[in-house]
Amino acid sequence: MRLGYGEDSHRLGEGRPLYLFGLEVPSPLGPLAHSDGDAPLHALTDALLSAYALGDIGLLFPDTDPRWQGARSEVFLREALRRVEALGGRLLQVSVVVVLDRPKLGPFREAFRENLARLLGLPQDRIGLTFKTSEGLAPEHVQARAVVLLHD
Repeated sequence: MRLGYGEDSHRLGEGRPLYLFGLEVPSPLGPLAHSDGDAPLHALTDALLSAYALGDIGLLFPDTDPRWQGARSEVFLREALRRVEALGGRLLQVSVVVVLDRPKLGPFREAFRENLARLLGLPQDRIGLTFKTSEGLAPEHVQARAVVLLHD
């Protein structure tokens, strides 16, 4: 068995779409990022890479490379999963925590789980999602933490 951990965060600003788990969420604020800034998918990408000591998202997809400007984060997640599977890894379970003050994410939970199940090839009961607020500590900020369990 292998365990991987990843996290990501972005400041939020006007004029950017908010992508979470590969889906656009209605919001007046979005992440200020080189790519689409999908913090949960970035955290999952890093978790997959860390389980096999493959570096991190910045190593594979540096923000200095114009190819990744505005890129959708599914590209990063799929590549990390491909690399893990090439080494014999099989993803068993994921758990993701998202910290975001607004909008409230509860109404999107099932859509997020469905999309992650599609992206990761996992049954929905193997995808744990937890949503928290910063309690006003970081209202213009999104953060995600992810843990993955893999079989070697």
